[in-house]
Amino acid sequence: MQQQHRQPSTLNRYFRETIGELKKVSWPTREEAINLTKIVLIVIIAMALFLGVLDLLFGEFFALLLRI
Repeated sequence: MQQQHRQPSTLNRYFRETIGELKKVSWPTREEAINLTKIVLIVIIAMALFLGVLDLLFGEFFALLLRI
């Protein structure tokens, strides 16, 4: 009886390659991650405030136009 050599499944190879690539990644330090998170949160809050004010101004402007 001839023994068949199984090729690794595509999914198995994918996960092995993914793990290999993740080992090569230069991960940020804890301090860098915290600082970058703070920057992202500040930008999100600033943009939310900016867009909120812009929405308020356009809403008032169009309400004024509709009253004319």
